Amino acid sequence: MQANHTCAVRPSRHSTSTHSTSATGYNMLTDHEKELIAKIWDKMIPVASEIGAECLLRMMTTFPGTKTYFAHLDIRPRSPHLRSHGKKIVLAIAECSKDISSMMVTLAPLQTLHAYKLRIDPCNFKLLCHCILVTLAAHMGDEFDPVAHAAMDKYLSAFAAVLAEKYR
Repeated sequence: MQANHTCAVRPSRHSTSTHSTSATGYNMLTDHEKELIAKIWDKMIPVASEIGAECLLRMMTTFPGTKTYFAHLDIRPRSPHLRSHGKKIVLAIAECSKDISSMMVTLAPLQTLHAYKLRIDPCNFKLLCHCILVTLAAHMGDEFDPVAHAAMDKYLSAFAAVLAEKYR
């Protein structure tokens, strides 16, 4: 049985969010966790296409409803479209990891793109972040220990919340 993964949140062009950084969670990360996250994403940059494509494919396989946003692209395994979009995602996440406290500013263009032009359901950000965690665990093995997993989960939750900020 497949769960319904929809949100009733709609983007507002006149949204003026007053959410503090603690609402998105990146103030909850310790300095050690921030360093760990940055190191992990630095390691992912050389394999961004592969990791990103695997995350997207995992999401579309596990949550088929997410394919609707990619109907115009070739989303078969190892397709150039999947690899290209996956790389963009990994590089955006890696860029934010360099200065997590500036995430809101760094992601501002992507917030607008996803909310107003692409009109992506913000629930999909959480689904993708879950698939990213699984992919990192599969590729990093013992290096993705419980401390790294917890830190990355907090970081990706903040990342998804910031991307969804324009929907408030």
